[in-house]
Amino acid sequence: MTGRPVTSIGAHREIKDGDLTMVPMTTMHRPRPAQAPSDGGAPRVLVVDDEPSIGELLSLALRYEGWDVCTAATGTAAVELARTFGPDVVLLDRMLPDRDGVEVLRLLRADRPVLPVMFVTARDGEHERIAGLTAGGDDYVTKPFSLEEVTARLGRLVRRTSRMTDDAGRLVVGDLTLDEDRHQVTRSGEDIHLSATEFELLRHLMRNPGRVLSRDEILDWVWQYDFGGNESIVELYISYLRRKLDAGRAPMIHTVRGAGYVLEPASA
Repeated sequence: MTGRPVTSIGAHREIKDGDLTMVPMTTMHRPRPAQAPSDGGAPRVLVVDDEPSIGELLSLALRYEGWDVCTAATGTAAVELARTFGPDVVLLDRMLPDRDGVEVLRLLRADRPVLPVMFVTARDGEHERIAGLTAGGDDYVTKPFSLEEVTARLGRLVRRTSRMTDDAGRLVVGDLTLDEDRHQVTRSGEDIHLSATEFELLRHLMRNPGRVLSRDEILDWVWQYDFGGNESIVELYISYLRRKLDAGRAPMIHTVRGAGYVLEPASA
């Protein structure tokens, strides 16, 4: 090791003492300064992974790029550390020895509803990815992965949450109100609880009332990358918003076939 961190984590099979094991492989790169959070300090990331080699490599690379890193090997430790460390973002393994990553996510969000969380796992099926996002994850990456990509995605999540914090004011469309400073959403005076991603998606819709937004535009604004070209993630989160905003009420979010989605005041 020459002091430069890794950019990717892969694995190859190796026979050792008669057992078949997976051994991490790494490549090198030059450091880039991390994007600091709104408080002016280094961005804080909590890395939760029960594989010591993966956790150490992630910690090394992220620290080299300017992040303040804290690690946990179990779900219980992650929840406790999140309360004391105060991370700006969490990198969470789906499979932990004591708890499922989805359960850990729910516990984390019970304390901090808008804490951004990115799942990382060896599961690479479409079903598993959608399951993680359905549970409230803001992003999802599978092993093996590029550390440059992981760092970039974590930075985007931190910057997105900072925008939510810094842009004070209220947006009002019909009986729907979004308070950007308090992170509160109400419709007809009734509180609506949203995840960080749902909040950002709704805010973009409310900043463009009456305008049809394409799936590509929503991907670019909310996720800031094309999510592997998978536009189904937009449909998934639109369905979440509809369930929370429109249930039992006149609909506000409409699909324009072949074009995208539009938010309009509910019809009388």
